[in-house]
Amino acid sequence: MVHIYIGKGKGKTTAALGLALRAWGFGKKVYVGEFLKDVYWPSGELMAARKIGHSNFVIERFRGQVHPMFVNKPDIKSLKRSLKESLSRMGELIDKSRFDVVVLDELLNCVESHLVTALEVRKIIEKAKAKEVELILTGRDASLLLKRAADYVSLIEEIKHPYRKGIMAREGIDY
Repeated sequence: MVHIYIGKGKGKTTAALGLALRAWGFGKKVYVGEFLKDVYWPSGELMAARKIGHSNFVIERFRGQVHPMFVNKPDIKSLKRSLKESLSRMGELIDKSRFDVVVLDELLNCVESHLVTALEVRKIIEKAKAKEVELILTGRDASLLLKRAADYVSLIEEIKHPYRKGIMAREGIDY
């Protein structure tokens, strides 16, 4: 089955990671690929995965993938190349069926930013369905093509957020 978590509210990655942890708790093998997140930027989920220290719960970030919004002069060509390589790897990972649950965090933002196409992501969805891999995609929005391909689509809406009061992201809560 394919899950899509979209919206402008906080909680898409949190929901995906919660599902991943739940699956792992029942003995499923889990892979989390985090797109557009700097390999050097700390996050609670990376620290937790290290503490779990288990080959059946893997979280990975990809070199050279920082969201263009956070870089002064991003090298879009290099970023697109890294994303294509990562997507190819995700397809292989799903083909080999090593994992029961695959989370591709922020991949939908790559589509929205025109860094990869919805058709490329649709191919990943088709592979996951063929191999009966539970696939979770997150991002701010998804194309109609991807929403139609999904089995679950959840919208996470912001009603209120501390950021609006000038409170910055908090370690262990927001990242």
